[in-house]
Amino acid sequence: MNKSKILHMYNFEYKNPVKIIFGKGTIAKLTGEVPSGTKIMMTYGGGSIFKNGVYDQVKKALEGFDVVEFGGIEANPTYETCMKALEVVKKEQTGFLLAVGGGSVLDGTKFIAAAALYENGDPWKILSGEEKAPVTRALPIGTILTLPATGSEMNGNSVISRTSTQEKMSFGSAAVMPRFSILDPETVFSLPDRQVANGVVDAFVHVMEQYLTFPVNAPLQDRMAEAILQTLIEEGPKVLANRTDYEAAANFMWSATMALNGLIGVGVPQDWATHGIGHELTAYHGIDHARTLAIVLPGLMNIRRREKEAKILQYGERIWGITDGTPDARIDQTIARTTGFFEQMGIPTTLSEYGVTDSTIGKIENRFARRNTLMGENKDIDSRLTRTILTDRL
Repeated sequence: MNKSKILHMYNFEYKNPVKIIFGKGTIAKLTGEVPSGTKIMMTYGGGSIFKNGVYDQVKKALEGFDVVEFGGIEANPTYETCMKALEVVKKEQTGFLLAVGGGSVLDGTKFIAAAALYENGDPWKILSGEEKAPVTRALPIGTILTLPATGSEMNGNSVISRTSTQEKMSFGSAAVMPRFSILDPETVFSLPDRQVANGVVDAFVHVMEQYLTFPVNAPLQDRMAEAILQTLIEEGPKVLANRTDYEAAANFMWSATMALNGLIGVGVPQDWATHGIGHELTAYHGIDHARTLAIVLPGLMNIRRREKEAKILQYGERIWGITDGTPDARIDQTIARTTGFFEQMGIPTTLSEYGVTDSTIGKIENRFARRNTLMGENKDIDSRLTRTILTDRL
């Protein structure tokens, strides 16, 4: 059956139990959210929270609580580091995890929470291959978001890298959705340009993965997706230009959360091939996640222009005002405007700019062939098509 012929919204179930506490000065509200009488492990990344005052605010809010700390979760959280954190959880018998940081800290903490109650051997099975084990139990989590990007603060998704095998794998489970997430836009004020740019592009492509597929007569989801895209296009450059613009920071932060809390994806086909391919570029070259998305998406749009034609034309018209010319000319313009936006945010969009050559494309093609990987909204992007998409971006 040709999926493109299905022109009605899909059946869906939607539940999001995450409590959001949003706004200026909200880190102080942490005191009333964490469970009393339970040992808490606070997780964080490379130490930026010490420089921007977030750590001090969190420690003040946790006065009187029994807290252990685990720092050093990487920008692409590794299995190896998470397993060290797991040892601390078990040794200290912690009952609640508090992630303070961006999506990487949150993702790592979700894996730690799931691994803590996993009883079937190596927790890598939660993430890997055919043995992938469904996660039904996890330690409870709360988060304080310091970097808008991944939407991890309001979903059950986690992506973990394994250094020893150069793999980057994901899992998703309602069991690791945070009990609460605190979003204070003032945490954006201290972010470097690179992280702001990455955050905007990451959120943008999250929307595109759920939007740029084929029409199923779901105008509300389309317009919600388009609203987030337009807001990111308007507010992203403002945050980049003036880091202490609270209004721009707040709009950016909430857009990133809304991009991947499940709401715009209900009842519609989803792609996720850009992420699947991008993860391999991170695994082999350590390229920032968002930057891999900025490389891959234009290639995917170009190579899949026939399969995605209706939605690319809609996106081009509604987001970029492109209405003149043949369908192919409009698609070319739309891809150019998308690439231009990423480059406006300071992100290079070709593989050669990152020193990636055809040999890496071959490795990714071979890995996908071994795994029998099939991606995209029609599950028809295989290893050979992946090569074509990446070759388009050399």
